[in-house]
Amino acid sequence: MTPRMGGPVTAYATPVGCLFAGPQATMGSMRGRTTLFLVLTGTLLHLALSAPPGRAAIYSFVDERGVIHLTNVPTDHRYRPLFREKRRAGVRHHIQMASRRYRLDPLLIEAVIAVESAFDRWAVSRKGAQGLMQLMPETARDLAVGDPFDPAANIDGGARYLRRLLDLFAGDLELALAAYNAGPNRVQAVGRVPPIPETKRYVRAVLSTYRRLQGRR
Repeated sequence: MTPRMGGPVTAYATPVGCLFAGPQATMGSMRGRTTLFLVLTGTLLHLALSAPPGRAAIYSFVDERGVIHLTNVPTDHRYRPLFREKRRAGVRHHIQMASRRYRLDPLLIEAVIAVESAFDRWAVSRKGAQGLMQLMPETARDLAVGDPFDPAANIDGGARYLRRLLDLFAGDLELALAAYNAGPNRVQAVGRVPPIPETKRYVRAVLSTYRRLQGRR
């Protein structure tokens, strides 16, 4: 059966080194599983390429067993866009513009986008944050961002907000990132990164990504 256009399709594959391993795995059964995976992957590519412009995407993640998951409709928070580099290249100009306008390292903006949305301009979080830099609707309105799914507007608004937070916290990057995630009031109330697991993970992830990007210079 051919999946309908826009319908969900998910493919799985065990680690390549294990495809033909195991005492109960026959060459025929493994070849069938490999063929099925390739067919499903091809179907995903077809659906992605046939989707409306800007929404063609395949998402993937590797679970704790080493199983690769691919889908065109992500239902797990671990999914990330498979073609991230193409997405990154598509917004680099906007990142450079915002970095100059708001006196920010472009790699810092890039790190925030990578953690917030994995460069998916259509990303919407469970809490309602939208676009590349995951602006909440009220934050987007405060920043006069008319269309949070427009890359230029979203990056400009997100970078302007990050600059505002850095100024508020006297250039302390950890506090500014914590405020970007949890809100400035929570950070000001405790004077440090709030003891919120999600916020702590977020700050670590952005700083780690930022350092990795700096190492490529």
